[in-house]
Amino acid sequence: MRHHLFSGLCLAATALLAGCGGGASDAEVQRAIKDVNVIDESNLSEIMLTVGDPNEAVAYFTRTLQQNPDRPDLKRGLAKSLMRAGKPEEAAKVWSALIASGQGSNDDRVGYAEALIRSNKWAEAAAQLNQVPPTHETYDRYRLEAMIADSRKEWKKADSFYEIAAGLTTKPASVLNNWGFSKLNRREYAAAEKLFVEALTNDPRMFTAKNNLILARGAQRKYDLPVIDMTQTERAELLYTLGLAAVKQGDVSVGRNLLQEAVDTHPQYFEAAARSLAALQG
Repeated sequence: MRHHLFSGLCLAATALLAGCGGGASDAEVQRAIKDVNVIDESNLSEIMLTVGDPNEAVAYFTRTLQQNPDRPDLKRGLAKSLMRAGKPEEAAKVWSALIASGQGSNDDRVGYAEALIRSNKWAEAAAQLNQVPPTHETYDRYRLEAMIADSRKEWKKADSFYEIAAGLTTKPASVLNNWGFSKLNRREYAAAEKLFVEALTNDPRMFTAKNNLILARGAQRKYDLPVIDMTQTERAELLYTLGLAAVKQGDVSVGRNLLQEAVDTHPQYFEAAARSLAALQG
């Protein structure tokens, strides 16, 4: 696909030069080809940032950046690819250099803050977000603000930021799940349950939200599975979570029955549940 796109653009550039009359100079031809290459690279960069393998994307942006060291879009692409590859500390260095060069944007500073959070450098992340003007109201900015407020146990701020973030995206499941987990840690179990249900309404396949929902219900001694979409394997895993929650609450006999049901439900041998059940029976 990339070859066809490149060929089509080259033909268009050649036709454009031919249409100018009098024949094009070598310099004009080279400029046209360079422009086409930039367009082609932009398309490839977009592919690398979305569907490409993260490590392949890192290699691509590293290689291309060596040939074009002054291009901020390539630096940005490398930082994002490093994040996708699970290398936030390396991404933070790239974003730091990009911002220091004067080529960075507010979005880059927000990306830098996220890399710092993932590197467990919360104070530095907060310092970066403090430099982002309040007029820069984006989903990622408020999502990170909420996480930082959470880490400081500033619950009112966290709730406000989570609510704003959820309203700034068409796919709020992830931030709703994070908000619910925050409520779970505060032992506000009913509020947490509500947020996990809302997250699953937006993304019925999010297993993390399903498991968190079970934890919130188990903490309230609700030992029946809620009516949500789940596969047979997921059902077994949720029963296992619920069984452990029951044992933690001191409802050992209920927990034992749930663990047995988890073992019976799983389409394969469920080692973790079987081991927990054996420990209870022993």
